[in-house]
Amino acid sequence: MQKHTFPILTTADCGAAVSRHSPLSVTWMRAHPPSSMASLLSIHVVTWNVASAAPPPDLSDLLQLNNLNLNLDVYVIGLQEMNCGIMSLLSDTAFEDPWSSFLMDVLSPLSFVKVSSVRMQGLLLLIFAKYQHLPFIQILSTKSTPTGLFGYWGNKGGVNIFLKFYGYYVSIINCHLPPHMANNDQRLEHFDRILEMQNFEAQDIPNILDHDLILWFGDMNFRIEDFGLHFVRESIKNQCYSDLWEKDQLIIAKRHDPLLREFQEGPLLFPPTYKFDKNSNNYDSSEKKRKPAWTDRILWRLKQQPQAAIHTPTLSAPHFTLFLRSYVSHMLYSISDHKPVTSTFDLELKPLVSAPLITLLPESPCTNESDMLISYSLTADFLSSPWDWIGLYKVGLRHINDYVSYVWVRDNQVSFSDGLNQVYIDISDIPETEDQFLLFYYSNNLHSVVGISKPFKIQPRSFLAEGPLDEAQPQI
Repeated sequence: MQKHTFPILTTADCGAAVSRHSPLSVTWMRAHPPSSMASLLSIHVVTWNVASAAPPPDLSDLLQLNNLNLNLDVYVIGLQEMNCGIMSLLSDTAFEDPWSSFLMDVLSPLSFVKVSSVRMQGLLLLIFAKYQHLPFIQILSTKSTPTGLFGYWGNKGGVNIFLKFYGYYVSIINCHLPPHMANNDQRLEHFDRILEMQNFEAQDIPNILDHDLILWFGDMNFRIEDFGLHFVRESIKNQCYSDLWEKDQLIIAKRHDPLLREFQEGPLLFPPTYKFDKNSNNYDSSEKKRKPAWTDRILWRLKQQPQAAIHTPTLSAPHFTLFLRSYVSHMLYSISDHKPVTSTFDLELKPLVSAPLITLLPESPCTNESDMLISYSLTADFLSSPWDWIGLYKVGLRHINDYVSYVWVRDNQVSFSDGLNQVYIDISDIPETEDQFLLFYYSNNLHSVVGISKPFKIQPRSFLAEGPLDEAQPQI
């Protein structure tokens, strides 16, 4: 899959494209099509401290559903301070939490499937992808790292999903760091602790700093130092955001911390996202009158390549490049004292894996008058398991467990050879509907979908009527 690119923002180093005080320069990349072997994929990242609120009725602006210039492939959504009361957590354990359910309702009709999720108390991380990408996404690990109460309580900390995406290692971290102006050192300590805890038991999985991409976002709680409340609010009112950058704690920390400096961020060209009166766009009017701050941030880090010389900058590999298209807040939403922040990225890559491990072929034509025969072929290096299964789904499925029916690949096996296998789904498990369907092959060893069919229809049964001689006649 290839898409046309157009001028986009990338953030590389300090410069004066926006202002001489800009934390990161903004440079316009020349529009160019990806190379003949490269694919261009679009990723939309969302971070939002929802302050225990339920989802608002319309998330179109947040998810950019009405942006005709976007053709998104992946959504990465991180929420903080979800309702984590005891009754809420018990309900969410038994059923989908309201946010996950609502997001699936919105995205599944657009061919997005929930690929993975991880939750730790009020922290939730979700990944959605268009279903055609599923055979090229392998979930390797999910992890929770509590840092509250000396590391024993998950009200603060990070949640991580680690995956392979077209053969590349990607780590995604959603975090909630300690609040308050005076706790900056503690925030940085928690940042380091979360990073240090991202170790993986499998010996063939590299250290997180050797991953091709790290996406790190959340309510990081960094504040604006020194400047008084009046100066900060006047700067925001006059949209002089660059006047505040030099006292932003995260920007200051990046000047002194070499590892933190490897994480890039887009320019802060939107108002500070905290703290607002709920159900308004007014900054805190309570007695505390908290100073506005950019607490909600989205960072990324590309794998660093070996330096050829001491003055040669390290760059990501040319076959895996991330471009920032937008970095904005969404003032439309007022259910929380935080405004949500989103980034849209274009990821240009040369796939290391270009063909699925399994090729699925339903019989054609497929009817519900008999068992459904499914043929599939395996690549030579795929290790199958008796616990692998093939699921039948309606197009518009919400998640991997949203199947209509399924079959264990060894249970209903009809035939097999070196290159081709056949199984069947019993006629009683085939729905009588004219919807479009998909077949997924799920690998128990890889814990991922490794094959997917093209959409197809199941022809309805012939309705028979009795003729004058009591013979069955097709009903037209």
